[in-house]
Amino acid sequence: MKLSIASLLLRVFAVVVVSGSGAGFALGEDVRGLKWNDPAPKAYDFTARASEIDPRAQPHPEIEFVFEKNGKPADTERGSVDTRVAPEGKLVVWLMAYNQAFFERLNSYGLHAIQVSYANGWFSKLNKEPAPADEQYLGKIRLEATTGIDASEAVMIPQPDCMMERAYQFVKWLAKTNPEGGWEFFLTSDGKGLDWEKVIISGASHGATSAARFAIQQKVARCVMFCGPRDQYESWQGLPSATPANRFFGYSHVLDGGWSADHYPRSWILLGLQKFGPIVNADEAKSPYGHSRRLITTADVKGDAARAHGFVTPNAKNSPRDASGNYVQDDVWKYLFTSSVEEVGKAVPVEPETRLNLRGK
Repeated sequence: MKLSIASLLLRVFAVVVVSGSGAGFALGEDVRGLKWNDPAPKAYDFTARASEIDPRAQPHPEIEFVFEKNGKPADTERGSVDTRVAPEGKLVVWLMAYNQAFFERLNSYGLHAIQVSYANGWFSKLNKEPAPADEQYLGKIRLEATTGIDASEAVMIPQPDCMMERAYQFVKWLAKTNPEGGWEFFLTSDGKGLDWEKVIISGASHGATSAARFAIQQKVARCVMFCGPRDQYESWQGLPSATPANRFFGYSHVLDGGWSADHYPRSWILLGLQKFGPIVNADEAKSPYGHSRRLITTADVKGDAARAHGFVTPNAKNSPRDASGNYVQDDVWKYLFTSSVEEVGKAVPVEPETRLNLRGK
């Protein structure tokens, strides 16, 4: 179904109340099947190469997706879990470069986490502005890169090289390599795929945008979007979604260029997140932030938009800490990944200051 910008503008103004039809983040039900069997509980961190895990994997240099770059492996993948922490029964699939501080936070919440190598280098080559006439040009590429579906004429990404398959192959490898970590919990009963309703798909910027496009196609436990989604000239954000809208969470700094230019707030509206509460400044509110799905920060970044762009994700050097050494934003991150998706804020009208048609002047 292809929606025009005009039709989406009509849709987003129809504010509806949550139906409660989503399965939600049923923590107890999932966790009952996941118990550690580790005689020496500890934090585990694994590195592997996608090309060694799956012999079907192929490089795609035409879209800057290779196995080696400057003599070093370029297809490394990372996975981590901490068996000293009670398990939440959810796996975070991260769609950006590995971030140790971020993975440590996720593991401290009882979450498993992986970062996969998949064909995402196309963005620097195929991101065209002004935008093509096709309002789903980039969305189709993202769909093919994440699922392996032949959705775009601009790329040819076979199923073994898409994010979905790479994640499955990596988790299958981790289940054999680290049985103490309980990774098999995230495989389907027949072992032929991931149980995506136990998966939290997440990313920042380019990765946040691909995470959202994937979650519209594939039902997941939740989608966490840092400084995103982008694709501000496209309409796919308003497509019917396999993942219920109450499972999407966004967090951005207001000095980020993607926020100030209305890229992110526009996408949040098209995704329908205004149905679950107003935009909340996480600096001025406490968790659970009125159960809103739209969080922002106005923290001092010395007016640096580039710093603002990365401020919302954990960073060992730049994320602020309090006098006790704890991350100031830790409550925000924990809310984004572990709060109940069934608890939602009160629906609000679309913010009139947000420009929804960015193709116009």
